Amino acid sequence: MKKRIELKVNDELWAVDIEPHKTLLEVLNEDLGLMGAKEGCGLGACGACTVIIDGEPVLSCLTLAMDVQNRSIRTIEGLGKEGKPDELQNAFIEHGALQCGFCTPGMMMSSKALLDKNPAPSREEIIDAISGNLCRCTGYKKIIEAVESVAKV
Repeated sequence: MKKRIELKVNDELWAVDIEPHKTLLEVLNEDLGLMGAKEGCGLGACGACTVIIDGEPVLSCLTLAMDVQNRSIRTIEGLGKEGKPDELQNAFIEHGALQCGFCTPGMMMSSKALLDKNPAPSREEIIDAISGNLCRCTGYKKIIEAVESVAKV
């Protein structure tokens, strides 16, 4: 039996009718058409589905959509503005911190949550912040360098 919920995603209010067991990732992808958060493992082990909820990085594949009503949800689509990428997005491009791109949205959201809380993180803090995000292509060096380049040291 479907239930109507209201979500605030990227500063926009959405009302959707969903099955109560649907995850936030499923609602973002299937109901809202926001495809940035990816389903990698579906078990919370890879971080590809990371979004920011009330300032905290959260695995959307493990979060029930019902549980995040009236909270502020930010996805990769909510970084930057139309035609003007966020400085973190620019840094990932400039540093070649992406290859296949599958992990990139989750990496960016984990990094953005860190930078929003701590504008001048140490290398160790950056490594810790992205430790829940798996990347099989870059070896993390360029990702860390991209985040460091945005950090206000």
